[in-house]
Amino acid sequence: MNKINKNFLKSSHYVGDLKLCKVRLIDNEKFPWIILIPKRKGVTDITNLNSKDQALLMKEIVHGSKIMKKVFKTTKLNVEKIGNIVPQLHIHIIARYQNDYTWPLSVWVKKGKNYPKDKLNLVLNKLQKVF
Repeated sequence: MNKINKNFLKSSHYVGDLKLCKVRLIDNEKFPWIILIPKRKGVTDITNLNSKDQALLMKEIVHGSKIMKKVFKTTKLNVEKIGNIVPQLHIHIIARYQNDYTWPLSVWVKKGKNYPKDKLNLVLNKLQKVF
């Protein structure tokens, strides 16, 4: 089992577990945003996973994407694997809207804002029910 990077523990909240990945909600009320973190030790890139886990990761990305579209009523998602700041393999799934905080630019161009506690609990409950 893989330890979650301390940066993720500070910037996100536990949603649930899939077969391969842990699901966490990024603490940014400006965007509905989850990350999928494979439960494999020392993995920094998709190519570090064996072929079975690579296929499972793709299934979990599609599954998470469908949930994000349904829960947050959007047709546009940003799905990204970057890892420049936190090298531990993680996939971002971000619901986007044409009138959101940074549209059409990246979510990283402006500083985010943490969820107020009541809104955080509401979003976490919604996601935990479907994951």
